[in-house]
Amino acid sequence: MSEQKKVAVIMGSDSDFPTVSGAIKTLNAYGVPFEVHVMSAHRTPKEAEEFSANARRNGFGVIIAAAGKAAHLGGVLAANTTVPVIGIPIKSSTLDGLDALLATVQMPKGIPVATVAIDGADNAAILAVQILALSDDRLAEKLEAEKTAMKEGVAKKDKAIQQKVQELLQS
Repeated sequence: MSEQKKVAVIMGSDSDFPTVSGAIKTLNAYGVPFEVHVMSAHRTPKEAEEFSANARRNGFGVIIAAAGKAAHLGGVLAANTTVPVIGIPIKSSTLDGLDALLATVQMPKGIPVATVAIDGADNAAILAVQILALSDDRLAEKLEAEKTAMKEGVAKKDKAIQQKVQELLQS
């Protein structure tokens, strides 16, 4: 069995850390190795280019790119690698993250960036785990267990609501 691929979590600014921390916690919970870095598409473009160009060789299987406002980070990283890139549009004070969402999702042909919801760090990490799980049965089993737990949680909540409805009708 080959060594497990890592996930790179790249944020455009350290101010993105509170949002990105959800992805870090999720990756850790699944036991996925990761690295976290700050790189700017505009302030450190050469570093971002070099990182993504060498991502596969350095053992990365997925790159998560979190950026707000113009949010070019995901596209810059995706332009220089064949490793899948997942963009997290970060909510900013300017347009509540709509600017980042549109910049992240509107990539030109040949430069795909999978995009999650504004501030959707947890889902970015889960999508990264799903990508890695295509070649890692251990991760696939963990994902299945989590889906089962979510289903059971909803069923439990439904049962509790049914009881509340009955109590309401009897009062």
